[in-house]
Amino acid sequence: MHWQALMADIDRMFGWIPSWFIGLSLVAGAMLLALSLYRIAKWLLNRAFGTRLPLLNVFIERTSGPAQLALCLAAVALVLPLAPLDDTIRTPLMRLFVVAVIALIGWISIRIVDMSAARYLQNFRDVTENFVARKHVTQVRVFKRVTDTIIVIITVSTALMTFDSVRQYGVSLFASAGAAGIIVGLAARPLLSNLIAGLQIAITQPIRIEDAVIIENEWGWVEDIAATYVVIRLWDWRRMVVPLSYFIEKPFQNWTRDTASLIGVIALHVDYRADVPRIRRWLEEAVRQSKLWDGAVVNLQVIDADSRTIELRALVSARNAPQSWDLRCEIRERLVAFIRDEMPEALPRDRAILIPSAQDDGDLLQRVAPEKVRASARN
Repeated sequence: MHWQALMADIDRMFGWIPSWFIGLSLVAGAMLLALSLYRIAKWLLNRAFGTRLPLLNVFIERTSGPAQLALCLAAVALVLPLAPLDDTIRTPLMRLFVVAVIALIGWISIRIVDMSAARYLQNFRDVTENFVARKHVTQVRVFKRVTDTIIVIITVSTALMTFDSVRQYGVSLFASAGAAGIIVGLAARPLLSNLIAGLQIAITQPIRIEDAVIIENEWGWVEDIAATYVVIRLWDWRRMVVPLSYFIEKPFQNWTRDTASLIGVIALHVDYRADVPRIRRWLEEAVRQSKLWDGAVVNLQVIDADSRTIELRALVSARNAPQSWDLRCEIRERLVAFIRDEMPEALPRDRAILIPSAQDDGDLLQRVAPEKVRASARN
């Protein structure tokens, strides 16, 4: 009785205002009130537990969007039945409300997947040398991206199916097995092939996060594996974006597939007079002094010989690709300096045999003959 009297008083006071405006104002006011209550509750929780429970702050920040949307939808659900709206406005609002609820469910699902993945990956922070960490990070990231994509597709499809025109179009489209179905299948083939390739990569793992790879004659590291593409961080800080299907269909080099350690090669041409055993002893001592050597491999061999020089190949190992490159440059520089300063006879040189010509022989005889005549006259 009191509620009816209150509504009657409100109707007398604001009877001149259109009913649709009052209804929409009530809905907007309820949403603003819900957002205000959320901000107040968030502030109180941060003041009460922010310093003692830092994970609570992280949880609140990551769930801020879905929580605000949920409160707004709850407020609309309470106010909308009481709002003085006719069916021409109430029906679109109800349909929009249903779409918002579907979007909220999808949003919450994506947040749950992301938070679960982040919580799981907290145990695997160091991915540079830890192969187990790289394996789990790669699998979790790929599965998370694929799951997020599937959730978005299902959410959008469900939201569209709430509209009669779209639902009828979808039914008619899938019911017809003609050209429309073929066109849709061809258009979706790249997306589906990359999604399936992502699942294959997550399971078989031909590449992992921070793997050193050579692809299209470019050297870099796997920086990110998305749902449909891979980002390669090249050595000069450029980024190469490659479809996931590339790593299933085409060959590429993975330098850290089983282990991060690599053997670097240093090639050098020296003269035949080079003292190879002495160079080998110097190389072993120089590599042991380097901080980049991992203590596994150091070797020097004569691998080729031509008409001018012999070719030496030095093998040195390092913990990873960047250190292998730096170790090769360091040892190459020191090896060149050693041969130049301590063994100059080992530097490559050209040899030639000079054969005098007939004219040169005549000139020589002309110079030698007078000398012989003067010597015989003295005798």
